[in-house]
Amino acid sequence: MHLVIDEKRCKGCNLCTLVCPYRIFQPGHTPNERGIVQPILDRPERCPNCRLQHLYGRVICGYCQKICPDQAIRWEEDTPLARTKVVVEA
Repeated sequence: MHLVIDEKRCKGCNLCTLVCPYRIFQPGHTPNERGIVQPILDRPERCPNCRLQHLYGRVICGYCQKICPDQAIRWEEDTPLARTKVVVEA
């Protein structure tokens, strides 16, 4: 699993940056195409919910998702690794 910030829904309130105990969300610096400065994910692999939700079968933390007034934060399933053709040059 991995964290996703929906850029269409996020209004840049940065509440997620205040509540995350793992400091995964950091305030953004550049505005997007709508002129909104959205938070950025800083090493989201530290999120215990992303790493342990399948093991425990429930949400571990989830403060960011609960506090987001626009429901712009969600977890998405990782897609299994697809087979890719590798070319080795000599």
